[in-house]
Amino acid sequence: MHRRTALGCLAALALAPWARAASPRDVRLQTILDDAGTLSSLETVLVSLNGDRIAERAYRGNSLSQPTNIKSASKSVISAMVGIAIEKGMLDGPDQRVAPILKTDLPVSPDPRLSEVTIGNLLSMQAGLQRMSGPNYGRWVSTGNWVRSALAAPFIDEPGGGMLYSTASTHLLSAILTRVGGKSTLALAREWFDPLVGFSIAAWERDPQGIYLGGNQMAMTPRSLLAFGELYTRGGLTNRGVQLVSADWIARSWTPRTNSIFTGDAYGYGWFLRSIGGVQVRYGWGYGGQMLYVVPSLGLTVVMTSDENNPSARTGYRDRLHGILGEIVTAVRTSG
Repeated sequence: MHRRTALGCLAALALAPWARAASPRDVRLQTILDDAGTLSSLETVLVSLNGDRIAERAYRGNSLSQPTNIKSASKSVISAMVGIAIEKGMLDGPDQRVAPILKTDLPVSPDPRLSEVTIGNLLSMQAGLQRMSGPNYGRWVSTGNWVRSALAAPFIDEPGGGMLYSTASTHLLSAILTRVGGKSTLALAREWFDPLVGFSIAAWERDPQGIYLGGNQMAMTPRSLLAFGELYTRGGLTNRGVQLVSADWIARSWTPRTNSIFTGDAYGYGWFLRSIGGVQVRYGWGYGGQMLYVVPSLGLTVVMTSDENNPSARTGYRDRLHGILGEIVTAVRTSG
Protein backbone atom coordinates (compact mmCIF):
# COMPACT_ATOMS: atom_id res chain seq x y z
CA MET A 1 0.00 0.00 0.00
CA HIS A 2 1.28 3.48 -0.84
CA ARG A 3 2.25 5.37 2.35
CA ARG A 4 -0.03 8.32 1.57
CA THR A 5 -3.01 6.00 1.08
CA ALA A 6 -2.32 4.24 4.36
CA LEU A 7 -2.03 7.56 6.21
CA GLY A 8 -5.31 8.66 4.66
CA CYS A 9 -6.98 5.49 5.91
CA LEU A 10 -5.59 6.04 9.40
CA ALA A 11 -6.87 9.59 9.45
CA ALA A 12 -10.33 8.45 8.38
CA LEU A 13 -10.36 5.88 11.13
CA ALA A 14 -9.33 8.40 13.75
CA LEU A 15 -12.32 10.52 12.84
CA ALA A 16 -14.81 7.65 12.72
CA PRO A 17 -16.82 7.35 15.96
CA TRP A 18 -16.99 3.56 15.75
CA ALA A 19 -13.22 3.06 15.41
CA ARG A 20 -11.04 2.39 18.44
CA ALA A 21 -7.69 1.64 16.85
CA ALA A 22 -6.17 1.54 13.39
CA SER A 23 -5.47 -2.19 13.25
CA PRO A 24 -4.19 -3.80 10.05
CA ARG A 25 -7.69 -5.16 9.50
CA ASP A 26 -9.19 -1.68 9.82
CA VAL A 27 -6.71 -0.23 7.37
CA ARG A 28 -7.38 -3.05 4.93
CA LEU A 29 -11.15 -2.53 5.18
CA GLN A 30 -10.79 1.17 4.54
CA THR A 31 -8.71 0.43 1.44
CA ILE A 32 -11.41 -1.97 0.22
CA LEU A 33 -14.05 0.71 0.74
CA ASP A 34 -11.84 3.26 -1.02
CA ASP A 35 -11.55 0.99 -4.04
CA ALA A 36 -15.28 0.17 -3.96
CA GLY A 37 -16.02 3.85 -4.49
CA THR A 38 -14.96 3.50 -8.12
CA LEU A 39 -18.28 1.73 -8.77
CA SER A 40 -20.45 4.63 -9.88
CA SER A 41 -23.74 2.99 -8.79
CA LEU A 42 -22.57 2.17 -5.27
CA GLU A 43 -24.07 4.44 -2.60
CA THR A 44 -23.20 2.95 0.81
CA VAL A 45 -21.30 0.09 2.41
CA LEU A 46 -21.60 -0.94 6.07
CA VAL A 47 -19.67 -3.73 7.79
CA SER A 48 -20.56 -5.15 11.21
CA LEU A 49 -18.62 -7.82 13.10
CA ASN A 50 -20.33 -9.45 16.09
CA GLY A 51 -22.59 -6.41 16.38
CA ASP A 52 -19.82 -3.80 16.19
CA ARG A 53 -19.61 -1.55 13.14
CA ILE A 54 -16.03 -1.85 11.96
CA ALA A 55 -16.31 0.04 8.66
CA GLU A 56 -18.86 2.15 6.83
CA ARG A 57 -18.87 4.55 3.93
CA ALA A 58 -21.31 6.69 1.97
CA TYR A 59 -20.34 7.79 -1.53
CA ARG A 60 -21.16 10.78 -3.71
CA GLY A 61 -23.36 12.64 -1.25
CA ASN A 62 -25.41 9.64 -0.15
CA SER A 63 -26.17 9.03 3.52
CA LEU A 64 -26.11 6.06 5.87
CA SER A 65 -29.14 7.46 7.69
CA GLN A 66 -31.27 8.43 4.68
CA PRO A 67 -34.02 5.94 3.67
CA THR A 68 -33.42 4.12 0.41
CA ASN A 69 -35.52 1.68 -1.60
CA ILE A 70 -34.17 -1.79 -0.77
CA LYS A 71 -36.27 -3.37 -3.52
CA SER A 72 -36.37 -7.19 -3.35
CA ALA A 73 -34.04 -7.35 -0.37
CA SER A 74 -37.32 -6.77 1.48
CA LYS A 75 -38.27 -10.37 0.65
CA SER A 76 -35.99 -11.40 3.52
CA VAL A 77 -38.00 -9.10 5.81
CA ILE A 78 -41.27 -10.73 4.69
CA SER A 79 -39.74 -14.14 5.43
CA ALA A 80 -38.87 -13.02 8.96
CA MET A 81 -42.41 -11.75 9.49
CA VAL A 82 -43.87 -15.07 8.39
CA GLY A 83 -41.58 -16.83 10.86
CA ILE A 84 -42.70 -14.53 13.68
CA ALA A 85 -46.37 -15.04 12.73
CA ILE A 86 -45.87 -18.81 12.96
CA GLU A 87 -44.18 -18.45 16.35
CA LYS A 88 -47.11 -16.33 17.57
CA GLY A 89 -49.63 -18.95 16.43
CA MET A 90 -51.11 -16.72 13.74
CA LEU A 91 -50.05 -19.22 11.08
CA ASP A 92 -49.70 -22.99 11.38
CA GLY A 93 -46.39 -23.36 9.56
CA PRO A 94 -44.83 -23.50 6.10
CA ASP A 95 -46.98 -26.48 5.08
CA GLN A 96 -50.22 -24.54 5.63
CA ARG A 97 -52.33 -24.20 2.45
CA VAL A 98 -52.91 -20.59 1.41
CA ALA A 99 -56.22 -20.93 -0.48
CA PRO A 100 -58.45 -20.97 2.64
CA ILE A 101 -56.83 -17.75 3.89
CA LEU A 102 -57.20 -16.02 0.53
CA LYS A 103 -60.52 -17.61 -0.46
CA THR A 104 -62.28 -14.28 -1.14
CA ASP A 105 -59.74 -13.52 -3.87
CA LEU A 106 -59.65 -16.91 -5.58
CA PRO A 107 -60.82 -17.08 -9.22
CA VAL A 108 -64.41 -18.15 -9.83
CA SER A 109 -63.21 -21.46 -11.27
CA PRO A 110 -59.76 -21.87 -9.72
CA ASP A 111 -57.17 -24.27 -11.03
CA PRO A 112 -57.27 -27.26 -8.63
CA ARG A 113 -53.55 -26.80 -8.04
CA LEU A 114 -54.24 -23.56 -6.17
CA SER A 115 -55.48 -25.66 -3.27
CA GLU A 116 -52.04 -27.29 -3.03
CA VAL A 117 -49.96 -24.10 -2.77
CA THR A 118 -48.44 -23.65 0.67
CA ILE A 119 -46.88 -20.79 2.57
CA GLY A 120 -43.55 -22.54 2.13
CA ASN A 121 -44.07 -22.67 -1.65
CA LEU A 122 -44.58 -18.90 -1.71
CA LEU A 123 -41.49 -18.30 0.43
CA SER A 124 -39.24 -20.48 -1.73
CA MET A 125 -40.64 -19.26 -5.06
CA GLN A 126 -42.03 -22.70 -5.86
CA ALA A 127 -45.74 -21.87 -6.13
CA GLY A 128 -45.77 -22.95 -9.79
CA LEU A 129 -47.65 -19.81 -10.84
CA GLN A 130 -46.46 -17.63 -13.70
CA ARG A 131 -43.81 -15.14 -12.60
CA MET A 132 -44.89 -11.57 -11.88
CA SER A 133 -41.35 -10.24 -11.85
CA GLY A 134 -39.21 -9.19 -14.78
CA PRO A 135 -41.22 -8.58 -17.96
CA ASN A 136 -44.56 -9.34 -16.28
CA TYR A 137 -44.12 -7.02 -13.31
CA GLY A 138 -45.43 -3.82 -14.91
CA ARG A 139 -48.51 -5.55 -16.27
CA TRP A 140 -49.26 -7.12 -12.90
CA VAL A 141 -49.03 -3.89 -10.86
CA SER A 142 -51.23 -2.16 -13.45
CA THR A 143 -54.16 -4.39 -12.56
CA GLY A 144 -56.87 -3.30 -10.15
CA ASN A 145 -56.30 -6.11 -7.66
CA TRP A 146 -52.79 -7.53 -7.32
CA VAL A 147 -53.78 -10.41 -5.05
CA ARG A 148 -56.54 -11.64 -7.38
CA SER A 149 -54.30 -11.21 -10.43
CA ALA A 150 -51.55 -13.25 -8.80
CA LEU A 151 -53.95 -16.06 -7.89
CA ALA A 152 -55.45 -16.05 -11.40
CA ALA A 153 -52.08 -16.45 -13.10
CA PRO A 154 -51.62 -19.68 -15.07
CA PHE A 155 -49.55 -22.51 -13.65
CA ILE A 156 -46.16 -22.89 -15.35
CA ASP A 157 -45.06 -25.70 -13.05
CA GLU A 158 -46.50 -27.81 -10.27
CA PRO A 159 -46.53 -26.44 -6.69
CA GLY A 160 -43.21 -27.40 -5.15
CA GLY A 161 -41.55 -27.60 -8.57
CA GLY A 162 -38.80 -25.39 -9.97
CA MET A 163 -37.99 -21.88 -8.83
CA LEU A 164 -40.16 -19.19 -10.43
CA TYR A 165 -38.92 -15.97 -8.83
CA SER A 166 -41.95 -13.74 -8.44
CA THR A 167 -42.77 -10.71 -6.32
CA ALA A 168 -46.41 -11.81 -6.55
CA SER A 169 -45.55 -14.74 -4.28
CA THR A 170 -44.26 -12.49 -1.51
CA HIS A 171 -47.15 -10.10 -2.06
CA LEU A 172 -49.53 -12.97 -1.39
CA LEU A 173 -47.62 -13.49 1.87
CA SER A 174 -48.17 -9.83 2.74
CA ALA A 175 -51.89 -10.28 2.10
CA ILE A 176 -51.88 -13.40 4.30
CA LEU A 177 -50.10 -11.56 7.13
CA THR A 178 -52.62 -8.74 6.85
CA ARG A 179 -55.57 -11.12 7.17
CA VAL A 180 -54.32 -13.29 9.98
CA GLY A 181 -52.80 -10.31 11.84
CA GLY A 182 -55.88 -8.11 11.64
CA LYS A 183 -53.79 -5.09 10.69
CA SER A 184 -51.53 -3.94 7.89
CA THR A 185 -48.18 -5.58 7.25
CA LEU A 186 -46.50 -2.25 7.98
CA ALA A 187 -48.30 -1.98 11.34
CA LEU A 188 -47.19 -5.52 12.19
CA ALA A 189 -43.60 -4.77 11.19
CA ARG A 190 -43.51 -1.66 13.34
CA GLU A 191 -45.06 -3.51 16.26
CA TRP A 192 -42.66 -6.44 16.05
CA PHE A 193 -39.40 -4.83 14.96
CA ASP A 194 -39.19 -1.15 15.87
CA PRO A 195 -39.01 -1.42 19.68
CA LEU A 196 -36.66 -4.41 19.75
CA VAL A 197 -34.36 -4.42 16.74
CA GLY A 198 -33.50 -0.81 16.07
CA PHE A 199 -34.64 -0.78 12.47
CA SER A 200 -37.78 0.65 10.95
CA ILE A 201 -39.52 0.91 7.61
CA ALA A 202 -39.72 4.53 6.48
CA ALA A 203 -42.04 4.08 3.50
CA TRP A 204 -43.67 1.22 1.63
CA GLU A 205 -45.84 1.04 -1.49
CA ARG A 206 -49.38 -0.37 -1.27
CA ASP A 207 -51.63 -2.09 -3.78
CA PRO A 208 -55.06 -0.67 -4.75
CA GLN A 209 -56.65 -2.48 -1.79
CA GLY A 210 -54.14 -0.97 0.63
CA ILE A 211 -52.04 -4.13 1.13
CA TYR A 212 -48.36 -3.33 1.42
CA LEU A 213 -46.32 -4.71 -1.45
CA GLY A 214 -44.68 -7.83 -0.12
CA GLY A 215 -41.11 -8.07 -1.34
CA ASN A 216 -40.55 -4.75 -3.13
CA GLN A 217 -40.69 -0.97 -2.91
CA MET A 218 -39.76 -0.80 0.78
CA ALA A 219 -37.65 2.10 2.06
CA MET A 220 -35.35 1.94 5.06
CA THR A 221 -31.99 3.41 5.93
CA PRO A 222 -28.83 1.39 5.28
CA ARG A 223 -28.27 1.33 9.04
CA SER A 224 -31.77 -0.09 9.56
CA LEU A 225 -31.10 -2.81 6.98
CA LEU A 226 -27.85 -3.62 8.79
CA ALA A 227 -29.74 -3.90 12.10
CA PHE A 228 -32.14 -6.35 10.48
CA GLY A 229 -29.24 -8.42 9.16
CA GLU A 230 -27.58 -8.44 12.58
CA LEU A 231 -30.76 -9.97 13.99
CA TYR A 232 -30.12 -13.01 11.79
CA THR A 233 -26.39 -13.01 12.48
CA ARG A 234 -27.24 -13.30 16.20
CA GLY A 235 -29.51 -16.27 15.53
CA GLY A 236 -32.74 -14.28 15.86
CA LEU A 237 -31.81 -12.54 19.11
CA THR A 238 -32.26 -8.81 19.45
CA ASN A 239 -29.40 -6.81 20.95
CA ARG A 240 -31.41 -6.93 24.20
CA GLY A 241 -31.40 -10.72 24.23
CA VAL A 242 -35.02 -11.21 23.14
CA GLN A 243 -35.61 -14.15 20.77
CA LEU A 244 -37.61 -12.36 18.09
CA VAL A 245 -37.08 -14.78 15.19
CA SER A 246 -36.70 -18.39 16.25
CA ALA A 247 -33.42 -20.17 15.55
CA ASP A 248 -35.48 -22.95 13.98
CA TRP A 249 -37.06 -20.51 11.52
CA ILE A 250 -33.66 -19.14 10.53
CA ALA A 251 -32.40 -22.68 9.95
CA ARG A 252 -35.47 -23.41 7.81
CA SER A 253 -35.00 -20.16 5.90
CA TRP A 254 -31.38 -21.02 5.17
CA THR A 255 -32.10 -24.59 4.05
CA PRO A 256 -31.61 -24.87 0.26
CA ARG A 257 -34.95 -25.69 -1.39
CA THR A 258 -34.42 -24.76 -5.02
CA ASN A 259 -31.93 -22.97 -7.28
CA SER A 260 -32.05 -19.83 -9.37
CA ILE A 261 -31.99 -20.59 -13.09
CA PHE A 262 -30.18 -17.28 -13.56
CA THR A 263 -27.30 -17.64 -11.09
CA GLY A 264 -27.39 -21.25 -9.92
CA ASP A 265 -27.43 -19.97 -6.32
CA ALA A 266 -29.53 -21.94 -3.87
CA TYR A 267 -32.64 -20.33 -2.39
CA GLY A 268 -34.39 -20.95 0.91
CA TYR A 269 -37.21 -18.94 2.42
CA GLY A 270 -36.53 -15.41 1.15
CA TRP A 271 -32.72 -15.80 1.18
CA PHE A 272 -30.17 -16.70 -1.48
CA LEU A 273 -27.37 -19.05 -0.42
CA ARG A 274 -23.88 -19.39 -1.85
CA SER A 275 -20.19 -19.52 -1.00
CA ILE A 276 -18.19 -16.27 -1.23
CA GLY A 277 -14.61 -15.87 -0.10
CA GLY A 278 -14.47 -19.49 1.03
CA VAL A 279 -17.37 -19.21 3.51
CA GLN A 280 -21.10 -19.84 3.37
CA VAL A 281 -23.09 -16.64 2.83
CA ARG A 282 -26.80 -15.95 3.06
CA TYR A 283 -27.96 -12.86 1.22
CA GLY A 284 -30.92 -10.74 0.24
CA TRP A 285 -30.71 -9.03 -3.13
CA GLY A 286 -32.72 -6.16 -4.53
CA TYR A 287 -32.79 -4.65 -8.02
CA GLY A 288 -29.98 -2.22 -8.67
CA GLY A 289 -27.67 -3.85 -6.12
CA GLN A 290 -29.36 -3.57 -2.73
CA MET A 291 -27.45 -6.26 -0.84
CA LEU A 292 -27.76 -7.71 2.64
CA TYR A 293 -25.09 -10.31 3.42
CA VAL A 294 -24.97 -12.50 6.52
CA VAL A 295 -21.92 -14.69 7.18
CA PRO A 296 -22.87 -16.72 10.28
CA SER A 297 -19.50 -18.46 10.71
CA LEU A 298 -17.73 -15.10 11.10
CA GLY A 299 -20.46 -13.11 12.88
CA LEU A 300 -20.28 -10.78 9.88
CA THR A 301 -23.08 -8.62 8.47
CA VAL A 302 -22.57 -6.42 5.41
CA VAL A 303 -24.96 -4.04 3.67
CA MET A 304 -24.41 -2.42 0.28
CA THR A 305 -26.93 -0.06 -1.28
CA SER A 306 -26.85 1.21 -4.84
CA ASP A 307 -28.65 3.34 -7.40
CA GLU A 308 -32.05 1.65 -7.64
CA ASN A 309 -32.49 2.63 -11.29
CA ASN A 310 -29.57 0.66 -12.73
CA PRO A 311 -29.73 -3.10 -13.36
CA SER A 312 -27.29 -5.23 -11.42
CA ALA A 313 -27.57 -8.76 -12.82
CA ARG A 314 -26.93 -8.70 -16.55
CA THR A 315 -24.33 -5.93 -16.21
CA GLY A 316 -22.14 -7.96 -13.85
CA TYR A 317 -22.50 -5.31 -11.15
CA ARG A 318 -23.99 -7.70 -8.62
CA ASP A 319 -21.03 -10.02 -9.13
CA ARG A 320 -18.66 -7.13 -8.44
CA LEU A 321 -20.51 -6.53 -5.17
CA HIS A 322 -20.03 -10.21 -4.35
CA GLY A 323 -16.34 -9.64 -5.06
CA ILE A 324 -16.20 -6.76 -2.58
CA LEU A 325 -17.79 -9.00 0.03
CA GLY A 326 -15.15 -11.61 -0.72
CA GLU A 327 -12.43 -9.07 0.00
CA ILE A 328 -14.16 -8.06 3.24
CA VAL A 329 -14.41 -11.71 4.28
CA THR A 330 -10.70 -12.23 3.61
CA ALA A 331 -9.78 -9.15 5.63
CA VAL A 332 -11.86 -10.37 8.58
CA ARG A 333 -10.64 -13.98 8.39
CA THR A 334 -6.97 -13.11 8.16
CA SER A 335 -7.20 -10.69 11.09
CA GLY A 336 -7.64 -13.60 13.46
